[in-house]
Amino acid sequence: MRSLQRLLVGCLLIVVLAFGVLFSIQNTDKAALDLLIVQLPEQRVSLWVLLAFAVGGIAGLLVSSAAIIRLKSQGLLLQRKLDKREKELAKLRTSDFRTPVTVKPNKGSKS
Repeated sequence: MRSLQRLLVGCLLIVVLAFGVLFSIQNTDKAALDLLIVQLPEQRVSLWVLLAFAVGGIAGLLVSSAAIIRLKSQGLLLQRKLDKREKELAKLRTSDFRTPVTVKPNKGSKS
């Protein structure tokens, strides 16, 4: 299953790269990019579009990896809690409940 997934991801990567190359070959017009603060020099439109696509992909990976790290840490915390509860339950299952439990009255209570 893992090898099939790698094969599909590899094929998808090759297809995306092929489309990127074909897009770059077909779009040779040049344009300057004005970002309000900075004006970038004239480059091919295909370069600007491919760079925007790459930056968006990297930003998406960073955001999703932060969410994955947060979820994994929550999972580890819950696993520790579960292990603690299972140990407590195992201890309760093996304890002897036939011995009477004496309850001491509180000093501050009126009986």
